Amino acid sequence: MRLSLKPYLPKSLFGRAALILLVPVIVVQLLVSVAFIQRHYDRVTVQLTGAVARDVQVLLPLLDAAIQPALQTKDARALSRIFGIRMVAPKTGAEQVPATDSRAIFDLAGISVLRTLRESLPDLIAVDLRSSLITVKLYMNTPTGPIRLDVARGRFAPSNPHQLLVLMVFASVVMTLIAFVFMRNQLSPITRLAVAAAAFGRGQHVPYTPRGATEVRAAGQAFLAMRARIERHIESRTLMLSGVSHDLRSPLTRLKLGLALLPEDDDTRALLADIADMERLLDEFLAFARGDAVEENVLADPSEVLRRVVAQRVRIAGAGGVKIGHVDGSTASMMRPDAVARALDNLIGNAQRYGSQVEVSLQVFPETLRFIIEDNGPGIPADLRMQAAEPFSRLDAARNPNQGGGVGLGLAIATDIARSHGGELILGISAGLGGLRAELRIAR
Repeated sequence: MRLSLKPYLPKSLFGRAALILLVPVIVVQLLVSVAFIQRHYDRVTVQLTGAVARDVQVLLPLLDAAIQPALQTKDARALSRIFGIRMVAPKTGAEQVPATDSRAIFDLAGISVLRTLRESLPDLIAVDLRSSLITVKLYMNTPTGPIRLDVARGRFAPSNPHQLLVLMVFASVVMTLIAFVFMRNQLSPITRLAVAAAAFGRGQHVPYTPRGATEVRAAGQAFLAMRARIERHIESRTLMLSGVSHDLRSPLTRLKLGLALLPEDDDTRALLADIADMERLLDEFLAFARGDAVEENVLADPSEVLRRVVAQRVRIAGAGGVKIGHVDGSTASMMRPDAVARALDNLIGNAQRYGSQVEVSLQVFPETLRFIIEDNGPGIPADLRMQAAEPFSRLDAARNPNQGGGVGLGLAIATDIARSHGGELILGISAGLGGLRAELRIAR
């Protein structure tokens, strides 16, 4: 089983940039601490300890008790003051000469001190590095017996061995914080660009001005140019469709007027039915081509939009078994209410067309609104659901061959409106009614 670090790595760009910044700093800190500081202070400790050992070697020959006691030797006392070495008889009081060297576990410099003293002083009995933080006690063999030499610890190792490390860590922390500030300022334009792009995907126009580094400004300018082209295209398409709608409806109206002046018979009724079908197909095509680009986002109550559409469907097509199920509490959200109503109208109309019972409901979540339309019809097979949402896709034979066919734009219109709101249309099976379950999700 291979261990992957991907789930533990940051997901945001800022987190990954921070990781890229911190990892080299930490690695450099460790390398400098181990490879430079430790070796440097180890060499300094060896040199300083060697100097102390040479002082002791000069002092020991003067401790000749054959003439007079060692501690009373005038030359020895003079040199001990010069060298900064204090001579003490170890057997005074309860003190005993230790049998082995002693040092604290964390005293890494003590290893070099003990090794150097052992190599330089053959008469050394023991070294005490533990009992005092400011003094090192050396127990030596002399002709008159053991003697203790107290030497300031600062003579064996630098007084602040970790000062450079602390200074380096402090400087690294300060520079890292400064780098974080600059990095946040550099990433902020990218975040603003992402917000503007996401809002445009939901049909919202968020003011955006390119800022930041040259590359980010270039991406921002490209986004603005793309958004302007898309808006011009939508505007041109809307104007063109308005003209097409006017040009096509005029001859259809003249045909209807002409047929109304003719005697009513089977032929005229058939022609009027054909004209009605042409008008219906034209309305569906224009609704799909127009989309919801001409409508602005406003704060609307989704439950009111749903109830209005259901009431309109009941008024136009009769009750048709349409039932309003569970509807969450009223929560106003930014949307294009007419576009959402058009999508719901298409979905409810499809449900009425293929089923005798229709149930609609609304679920409100912190980030999405979910309009659910269920029916008891034959549903759509799982392998045809993606195809059903495509424009001009007609699956009437797969759903119910006894019903008349449509133009195949109902689900495509609903899908397009859902996507323009940052959502999606999900088709499935109704658990309660057994037919199709259409879930229209839009982002809040």
